[in-house]
Amino acid sequence: MSEIWDVVHAERAALIRDLEALPAERWATPSLCAGWDVHDVMAHLTDDAKTTRLSFLLRLAAARFDFDRYNNAGVTRERAGDPLLTLASFRAASHRTTSAPVAEASRLVEAFVHGEDIRRPLGLSRDYPAAHVATALRFQLGTAVAFGGGKERARGLRLIVTDAGSDTGEGPEVRGTALALLLAVSGRPVHADELTGPGAPALTRDGGLHHG
Repeated sequence: MSEIWDVVHAERAALIRDLEALPAERWATPSLCAGWDVHDVMAHLTDDAKTTRLSFLLRLAAARFDFDRYNNAGVTRERAGDPLLTLASFRAASHRTTSAPVAEASRLVEAFVHGEDIRRPLGLSRDYPAAHVATALRFQLGTAVAFGGGKERARGLRLIVTDAGSDTGEGPEVRGTALALLLAVSGRPVHADELTGPGAPALTRDGGLHHG
């Protein structure tokens, strides 16, 4: 088993622990993923954990190769009437190593970004492994927005990762942790103090800044 899958399994287990005692009404909290609440994101993660190469290809074809339609169908399929049943289904699939025919690093993106899609609106926090978040960031920077990445968002900017000792790109600087930069290039809002530098407004144009 690759190191990436070890990290993914650890992140799934941590998210399950965070949500086990979540009050029923809080599952309807809007997530950072536009149009989805916390329960929707959990259903998506469940669907993702159960996905195989064959099921992905068949269902993408059924969705007429529209990724939004594909993802929404997965949420509908896995979202149970009771959020705890959805969580139980996620727990049952959490140790799987199946996925769509994509790079393994994309599994880190799913774990970290969707973990924050859920945690931040609920006021929860997690200390993610910075080196692996940096790996997810590099993957997003090489992937087009049309395929869920952030390549175009970061174009013309120099990103300086303050907790992983790396930088990439050319242009106005944007400084922040690997997690804050990962969220921003993935189109998610971040807190106003998480990113600094003259390039920060350009990077956060899609997701925006949250104050407080």
